[in-house]
Amino acid sequence: MDLFNKESHINFLGHQKIAAIFSAVLILTSIAITFINGLNFGVDFTGGTIVELRYENPVNLQEVRSVLNNSEFAGAIVQNYGSANEVLIRLAPIDELNSSQISTEVTRLLSQSGSNVELRRVEFVGAQVGEELTESGGLAMLFALFGILVYVAIRFQTRFSLGAIAALVHDIIITIGFFAITQVDFDLSVLAAILAVIGYSLNDTIVVFDRIRENFKRLRNSTPFEVCNTSINQTMSRTIITGLTTLLVLFALFFLGGETIHGFAIALIVGVIVGTYSSIYVASPVTLALGISRQDLMPVEKEGEELPERP
Repeated sequence: MDLFNKESHINFLGHQKIAAIFSAVLILTSIAITFINGLNFGVDFTGGTIVELRYENPVNLQEVRSVLNNSEFAGAIVQNYGSANEVLIRLAPIDELNSSQISTEVTRLLSQSGSNVELRRVEFVGAQVGEELTESGGLAMLFALFGILVYVAIRFQTRFSLGAIAALVHDIIITIGFFAITQVDFDLSVLAAILAVIGYSLNDTIVVFDRIRENFKRLRNSTPFEVCNTSINQTMSRTIITGLTTLLVLFALFFLGGETIHGFAIALIVGVIVGTYSSIYVASPVTLALGISRQDLMPVEKEGEELPERP
């Protein structure tokens, strides 16, 4: 099988104007819908009640969700906690009930199925904590982007760093826009997935940038446009293999990992697809549009540096 070892010869950058329009439409749509619909924040951000229960026997989480969804506690997040007999339930705030009343009602509902349910713990997460998490999450993304900007500028060149940041901002906005459109719960696991998307997308972009830097020195008679196009083609097999294997794992998590990590898996699936696209059609075109040239990557000769003596 030599399929992935063959270098492709696709004129990717020849379609950069179409890609730019497509990306602009996606970004503007994502921003507009995020402002109109907002995000469906989970209990981690909105506050609510956390109830920990213990069953005598291993519990079927789907049955617990079904019971709660048929009551005033619809949309509760249910997951195992510690063992198969212990369940952690996260509930959104209910104006008419306090945390003690909520835990009592939840225990009563789940005990009606004939199971012996023991209440182990009740915690109330205030809205103030949710606001602090929202602020901290936003700052985490900003610090990550700033650190990447500095790292890429030092390792490559400032124009490369701006191209990488453009691609990452592109990926973050579109991924968040997807959650605004679908109204899938946006909780801490999704925020963690978005930070992971930043790392994945950056890794893809760095691979392409490394090849561009090498080809600027090797392909001396080629234009910057041709060098970037050739570099993308040379790394395409690696991009395809990495993307497909990552998506294979993520789809397994989505279908087999349970409802608790659905949001996490969805965010990564969308992020990997968008990140692969942006490393080809956003990062390199932006760097090229900023006027990157061979001279920017050549080492600067120090004035007065003497040539080595010949033997």
